[in-house]
Amino acid sequence: MGATQQMLDKFKDECGVFGIFGHPEASNLTYLGLYALQHRGQESAGIAASDGAQIRVSKAMGYVNEAFDGDTLSKLPGRMAAGHVRYSTAGESRLANAQPIVVDSVHGQLAICHNGNLINAGEVRDMLVRQGAIFQTNSDTEVVVHLFARSRADGVEAAIIDALSQVRGAFSFVMMTKDRIVGARDPHGFRPLAIGRLGDAWVICSETCALDLIGATYVRDVEPGEVVVASQHGLKSIKPFTAAPKAQCVFEHVYFARPDSYVFGESVNEVRTEFGRRLAREAGVEADVIVPIPDSGVCAAVGFAEASGIPMRMGLIRNHYVGRTFIQPQQSIRHFGVRVKLNPVRSILEGKRVVLVDDSIVRGTTSRKIVRMVRSAGAREVHMRVSCPPTISPCFYGVDTPRKSELIGATHTLEEIRKYLDADSVQYLSLDGLTGAVKGGRASYCTSCYTGVYPVAFPRDEAAYLQLALKLNPEPMRSEPMPITIPDLEKDPVAG
Repeated sequence: MGATQQMLDKFKDECGVFGIFGHPEASNLTYLGLYALQHRGQESAGIAASDGAQIRVSKAMGYVNEAFDGDTLSKLPGRMAAGHVRYSTAGESRLANAQPIVVDSVHGQLAICHNGNLINAGEVRDMLVRQGAIFQTNSDTEVVVHLFARSRADGVEAAIIDALSQVRGAFSFVMMTKDRIVGARDPHGFRPLAIGRLGDAWVICSETCALDLIGATYVRDVEPGEVVVASQHGLKSIKPFTAAPKAQCVFEHVYFARPDSYVFGESVNEVRTEFGRRLAREAGVEADVIVPIPDSGVCAAVGFAEASGIPMRMGLIRNHYVGRTFIQPQQSIRHFGVRVKLNPVRSILEGKRVVLVDDSIVRGTTSRKIVRMVRSAGAREVHMRVSCPPTISPCFYGVDTPRKSELIGATHTLEEIRKYLDADSVQYLSLDGLTGAVKGGRASYCTSCYTGVYPVAFPRDEAAYLQLALKLNPEPMRSEPMPITIPDLEKDPVAG
């Protein structure tokens, strides 16, 4: 792990997908769309474009602006394009696993971009290998490619639906054939997927901030279990899957999505601000100043300050120009890793009772350094407030989470966390407070990282593997949501 990756102790983002149909600058607009979605994945970027006769693709490791330039984009002609930014929740970080994955089959060419995790990928992959399939990557997305290529359904759209009907878990797909863009969202709706309009062109993407950048207008979300097809005939909606209880990822609102986006039909900024208001009402404390931990703690800090009446000040300044490969100068420079990213403003902190507001605490290592840094800047008291509940379980639906033994909320009491952070007090937002701030409440959201209850059961073969990896007593996974106590996650057991 690089030095900068260790500086801020957060969950790794998932992936971002973008597709556009019917625009002469399709590849250029996809580049801009991926640029807006860069926060969702920083390991690789790729764009596929179609001129109606052929799909061409370009992929590279690194950030979007490192992967593409004017010359590269000029080699991706056409009025349709699909793009992807990736963080590997499973599958190695290498170019072979970068997306879009492009194949040629009996159904024609297909480019596929995926955000999520397919929990039965291992089972399906083993079945396909026994039938003679040869895999080129270790990404779960490739199983959908093989299912599509082997489908006996009549027509491209039917083959895509046939393939998707055989996988389970979390997925938001943007796919492209030579003459259409297809968007698909799993029946539980784990991951977001928005539809936009730019003149006569249709856009499908992970977050509305990508629509804003290219000047497109948000139309609506792709509904859970819906497949949409953008072609010369307009936008077609298909609902081929059995309805399922909603399980939208609440962590999109807590941390992943950009605050200027609308996700699951709600303003991320407004939801996070309401988290802060509720946190202040639940866990208020006498203090002089509210200080957000930038950038992800800012919205909640605004809400906390509003509800508490305590002024908010930017007492920590973030350096936005730290690259991915910051070189460590000397081990003797204590806490340089956090200080290169954040620096305290002594004039705001000195002699003050400070409330630090952050969106989440994962391992606690960075929070501990920040608390001590604020104390060293002269703060009289330091109180930590967190705008979500303690994270106690790994995610198997598209988020790269540490093993349970590394989650401080799973292994320590609140008082132990306080002592470890060297804070005067620590409080988290309650689960009721969190789910009460979003439309539909707990019934519409997946909260497995806070409860250990997983809304989609794992198939038998995958469950056996998980039980081995998690050191669970053998027990068949039930089809209904079930609580799973996880003592330790030795490695990420599922792909995505």
